Amino acid sequence: MAQQKRADYISWDEYFMGVALLSAKRSKDPNTQVGACIVNNKNKIVGAGYNGLPIGCSDDDFPWEKQGDFLNTKYPFVCHAELNAILNNIGMDLKGCKIYTALFPCNECTKAIIQSGITEVIFLSDKYAHSDAALASKHMLNTAGVRYRKVAAGIAQLVLSYKEEDI
Repeated sequence: MAQQKRADYISWDEYFMGVALLSAKRSKDPNTQVGACIVNNKNKIVGAGYNGLPIGCSDDDFPWEKQGDFLNTKYPFVCHAELNAILNNIGMDLKGCKIYTALFPCNECTKAIIQSGITEVIFLSDKYAHSDAALASKHMLNTAGVRYRKVAAGIAQLVLSYKEEDI
């Protein structure tokens, strides 16, 4: 009898959200690590990013605080994962692409998402759903006709192993 294909492989949503979550592991932020992955209509990854400081700004020379005087917090300095994914794209027009992001995008990233031509946002967490930033994001996405949805994952976690015997 012929061997059957595996039945427990991950879906496209699980795969691309996994890439977003793996990208988040590059973030130096001690409190929040967010990753994003942009995919074209052929299911090819065309951009990825995570929240961090701009190129040329040392992670050791800027604050990581969440509260305090504005210039003593991370907020004026950190570039969010979605914007980084857009800026780090492979040099193509992003019109019609999807973006997978660990956290529902803020209003500033939403502006960049809409302007870049991305037509769908797939997110894992919307923990700030009732914040002004999230409400503004949803209003802009709805008005611009950009779809958004929570990722449809049939798995609770995905474990990566660097052990050769696991390959």
